[in-house]
Amino acid sequence: MTWLAVLISALLFVPAALHLLWAIGAWVPIRDEAALARATVGAPGITRMPGPIPCALVFVALLFAAALPHLTTFPLRTPLLLAIAAVFLLRGVAAYLPAWRKLVPEQPFSRLDQRYYGPLCIVVGASFLLFTLTGA
Repeated sequence: MTWLAVLISALLFVPAALHLLWAIGAWVPIRDEAALARATVGAPGITRMPGPIPCALVFVALLFAAALPHLTTFPLRTPLLLAIAAVFLLRGVAAYLPAWRKLVPEQPFSRLDQRYYGPLCIVVGASFLLFTLTGA
């Protein structure tokens, strides 16, 4: 199971790094802030990326999630793994719900969400659920 934890951690480092870059105002991989916001946030009429604090908080949360499977003696590890699993699974399923589609209709976010973001969240959430159930 260690290989899956390493894979999921490596996978989570990518969006964590992106959120850190966005927190410091580096618009990557799309240099145009409005286009990046439409691709990553998707709220109606969005033209600006979220501020540095929300981006930094997501960075910290993703970094913590990436580290937790490896911290076998961390207090409250099991409930935290379960909570992370629930968050990612709910976020992944949301990508296919009509109510979510109304909240984030901008393109290309809507298309990317259903094609990449949602499935990725489901895979990560299922992995964290597996970590929870197996104690790995």
